[in-house]
Amino acid sequence: MKIRDSSRPGRSTSSDSRQSGQGVGRLKRPRAFQSGMKIRQNVRHWAAKKALTTPVIGPRVNDRLVDMHTDIFLGKTDESNHEARRLHLDDFFDATMDTYVAALEAGYPEAEAREITHIQANFDFFNHGWTEMMEIPADELEDHYRRYEAFFSEYGITIDDPLGEFTPPTGVAEAPATPEKLEDAEFENAIEGFADDVYVETPDGMLKGRGTAEPEDVDPSEAPGVDDEEASAD
Repeated sequence: MKIRDSSRPGRSTSSDSRQSGQGVGRLKRPRAFQSGMKIRQNVRHWAAKKALTTPVIGPRVNDRLVDMHTDIFLGKTDESNHEARRLHLDDFFDATMDTYVAALEAGYPEAEAREITHIQANFDFFNHGWTEMMEIPADELEDHYRRYEAFFSEYGITIDDPLGEFTPPTGVAEAPATPEKLEDAEFENAIEGFADDVYVETPDGMLKGRGTAEPEDVDPSEAPGVDDEEASAD
């Protein structure tokens, strides 16, 4: 499956699948709430947003968020895969922190900026055949891409090039792929039907749209990494 931007040199716009029957697979029945492309939004997410652009604590928060995301997604796969994938995920998620900041600077609300980075991760998981780590089924990847196509095109991000211009100069660590899992994928940790908008889970329920309003006087010291307190990165 590829989506390329014809406005960039050497790129043509097309959509296809890797092989007939691959990348779609069987879907689990949707549940009311699941940690898929519905994201949480609480004071620590707002604090992380502020901290990532704050000197001194910004790099600490960046590193903690990378560690958290790596651990969360490794938790979706068999332990035998953890060490083989860890360095790749660390490098990849570190790069998506730059994507997040760029999306915020481009005017996207916090929820959408964060969802953009989750979509990038799912592109990468699909390319590696890491179907058990995907939050969305493969047949909705293009729909998610199209929602943020203007941003993705600006930075050369495609399904088959998930980081685009955010790829580190030294690249991303290699990790073994499991393309055979695409042949009859179950996407056991994915949920379908959330490709039309960003869905934000709050203590009061689930919002469809741009997310909650940013609180006044956000304290960046409440962001993950400023202290040793654990928090969810969804």
